[in-house]
Amino acid sequence: MTDDALIATLPRATLRLQLNKDFTFAQARARIPYFAQLGISHLYLSPILTARAGSIHGYDVVDHSAINPELGGENEFRALVAALRAQHMGVIVDIVPNHMAVGGNDNRLWLDVLEWGAESRYADFFDIDWDVPDPALKNRLLAPFLGKPYGDALQAGEITLHFDATNGRFAFHYYDHYFPVAPQTYAQLLRFGGDILATQAQRFRSIQHERAGTRSSHFAEDCAALSEDVSRNDEINAALQALLQRFNGGGDVDKKSADKNAGQLLHQLLQRQHYRLASWRTAADEINWRRFFDVIQLAGIRVQAPAAFEIVHATTLRLYAEGLIDGVRVDHIDGLSYPRDYCHRLRTRLKRLTAARPLSAAAGQAYFIVEKILAPDERLPRDWRVDGTTGYSFMNEVGALLHDARGETTLADCWADLSGRADDFGVEMKRARRRILRDLLAAEFSACAYALHKIARDDIATRDWSLFSIRRTLAELLIQFPIYRTYADASGRSSADNEIMHNAIADALPECRPSDAALLDHIDNWLGREPPRHIASRLRRQARLRAIARFQQLSAPLAAKAVEDTAFYRYSKLLSRNEVGAIPTQFSLAPEEFHRELSRRAANFPRAMLATATHDHKRGEDLRARLAVLSEVPEVWREHVRQWREMNSRHKIEPREWPQAVDEYMLYQMLA
Repeated sequence: MTDDALIATLPRATLRLQLNKDFTFAQARARIPYFAQLGISHLYLSPILTARAGSIHGYDVVDHSAINPELGGENEFRALVAALRAQHMGVIVDIVPNHMAVGGNDNRLWLDVLEWGAESRYADFFDIDWDVPDPALKNRLLAPFLGKPYGDALQAGEITLHFDATNGRFAFHYYDHYFPVAPQTYAQLLRFGGDILATQAQRFRSIQHERAGTRSSHFAEDCAALSEDVSRNDEINAALQALLQRFNGGGDVDKKSADKNAGQLLHQLLQRQHYRLASWRTAADEINWRRFFDVIQLAGIRVQAPAAFEIVHATTLRLYAEGLIDGVRVDHIDGLSYPRDYCHRLRTRLKRLTAARPLSAAAGQAYFIVEKILAPDERLPRDWRVDGTTGYSFMNEVGALLHDARGETTLADCWADLSGRADDFGVEMKRARRRILRDLLAAEFSACAYALHKIARDDIATRDWSLFSIRRTLAELLIQFPIYRTYADASGRSSADNEIMHNAIADALPECRPSDAALLDHIDNWLGREPPRHIASRLRRQARLRAIARFQQLSAPLAAKAVEDTAFYRYSKLLSRNEVGAIPTQFSLAPEEFHRELSRRAANFPRAMLATATHDHKRGEDLRARLAVLSEVPEVWREHVRQWREMNSRHKIEPREWPQAVDEYMLYQMLA
């Protein structure tokens, strides 16, 4: 192997490309000579697996088995890699193991779950809670994809029953959404077609009595037979069309009566499905499956399940084995139940495949980094076997280095004068956390509280702790939580995580009722202080692990939504420090501190990615650098703001004095 080929073993300089239908593999390939002249060693690609049609980012994957045809498909990807290899350049791809796009009609795994419910072969692929207190969702999942309340959508005729003659299947349609009809209801549905469809109805009755493992294949055969009957027999086709008209409001002379009857028929059939159609507004309060943050079009994956891991990574691992990629960037690692176990499994698989790679591929182990935002004094666990993070910490350190500490007091005073608030980002963050728990993540919070309540009820020593007491105590703990999440598992918590939880509980204790102090101690124990593996009962051990996962998968999105999407827009001492991964409470960083951080990273994660911008940042590098200059001339800035406010006061909109002072100050910073 030549020395040039060895360059691609470890990334020296990466260039991230955001691929989509408007910037494809072919367009990227045309620019490779320019990238090579810049000194780029690796292209760092946004997700390349099949995403929802028209996706501009690729994080809404609908099919892990193929490379996105909108980007050019696998042939164009191979051409891109060949051109890169000719320049001795490598490829890193972004992978998304935490979630998939759902809704619509393009995710066959999700549609299978809607069709078969808990019997689906993919029921454990998605993170669905089939056992919730709400009887309306017992063994069903909430489908909050309606644009209006369910009753209104039904009355308006927006939910309709359809039959696909190509595959012999029934489904409800709601604009672009597709909801398969449960196989167990086909016999009853076809009886509405009268004697003409009696034979077909009888054919599907056997599904009720078959073993779960054989139902799917026999159902497919029955659907194929129905499709053939409809295509060959005009009488059967006419009866089927009449059936659909009856359900969709076209079966009576009186239109009003027809619509009413159709709505009742549709509702009765919908009540027997494995899902409950609902308005999107119900998701925050009632959803019983994990989302990506509060996005109902992105459903969480149980990638810890071996079958799910294989589905999600099959194409990525094949591309690595064939020498077409040299590393991975794992998106949203904190969304997974057990990140350490996941990283170990993926590293092991990559390591096994290294020997099978062609000689033309980069030598050495795969480059493996994770997207992880670290809180102040938080360190990436070294036992994860990853090369480091995607560079948020370095971006924060470089940004802080550019700020003059001497300007902080004046800028803080300026902010306090304008906003009428104290210069305390922590206060804004805790307010935001409380609001997010109440409004956006209420369902996830309820699921966590319910998981803890089940543990309490199962022990005579704790059975008297009510669900409401657990909710109010858990809320205070989450509001005080200082980092994105801990990483407890069957072995309990690490010493570092124990210290974090200890401090969070100490901060939450004064905010709790005195009578709940003992409950706070129990919650600490349930969430990993006592290792679940020490519990003899399998059911109790599983309940602990479930509660731990619920807590850790709630604290991470809570932190992100509260900090990045809320507090950053309510606090603006200087917007250049309001950045993803940045620490607003750390205004500046002295050169010697900066170098200490670099030395620590070099010792622990010498292969970590260093970035000054990411695809998630709020403001670009140049904008942040210009804003940092204000820390060097704070008095000049303060005087200009005073003049601008005076000059523009007459333009404010009555009677509420819009824009408010906080927004006005942010606007001046952006204009500057």
